[in-house]
Amino acid sequence: MPPEIWFPHLGIEIKKINPVAFHIFKIPVYWYGILIGLGVLVGLKVATKEAKRTGQDPEIYMDFLLYALIAAIIGARLYYVAFSWDEYKDNLLKIFATREGGLAIYGGVIGAVIAAFFYTRAKKIDFWILADTCAPSLIIGQAIGRWGNFVNQEAFGGYTDSLFAMRLMKNNIYDVPQEVLDNIKIINGIEYIQVHPTFLYESMWNLMIFIILIQCRKYKKINGEIFMLYLLGYALGRIWIEGLRTDQLLIPHTSIPISQVIAGISIFFALFFIYFRRKKNYS
Repeated sequence: MPPEIWFPHLGIEIKKINPVAFHIFKIPVYWYGILIGLGVLVGLKVATKEAKRTGQDPEIYMDFLLYALIAAIIGARLYYVAFSWDEYKDNLLKIFATREGGLAIYGGVIGAVIAAFFYTRAKKIDFWILADTCAPSLIIGQAIGRWGNFVNQEAFGGYTDSLFAMRLMKNNIYDVPQEVLDNIKIINGIEYIQVHPTFLYESMWNLMIFIILIQCRKYKKINGEIFMLYLLGYALGRIWIEGLRTDQLLIPHTSIPISQVIAGISIFFALFFIYFRRKKNYS
């Protein structure tokens, strides 16, 4: 049986990968959802542990999680739909068909931040302390969740023959760009596309940012600093990785990826915030 997914330069072959993990009463449960759920649980554990370390009530973060999840899902879906409007404008009910895919991480982050703003105002707690506590949880959750894209064989990049090049059976993939089709590999009669595994790049980048944030907590000078380092670190990686992807969401009527624009704004805002808050703190 030929491998379905293949990392030829690493000697890794995966014979078969099924997006469905199991069924409950004939209802499919997808690995994508399981991995997102695992990311959420790991993130919650990190947040409650940090809350204890800093003398906060861990129950705050268990309570906030529900609001954050709902807002993140809504935000992720609205972001995706807004920048894929041609796909939905003639069938508005399709907007609610989230099981077909179509969630964007930046939309999820924006939704969660909005939920955090209103939650902290209602509970009369410091927004920036909550943001700092949640930042490492957010990035480690993203690192785990990206493996859902691997299982679904999506969110990959253009052609490459680098060390981490990933081969996927062409018949399993939709909307393959011409650049990738021009470099089809035929192995034992099977057509493979060979692409950048951008899910892997982003997962490993996010893991690195998580480690940096954990280390930076002991040097924190102002509330909000850890969250801004999250914005900065994630955005730097996203600008690079988004440029490799073949499924970019573009600003309407342009060839500019919206995620790169938001990443650029995030970098500027994070540096501006850290510089002026620290300056104000020491003046």
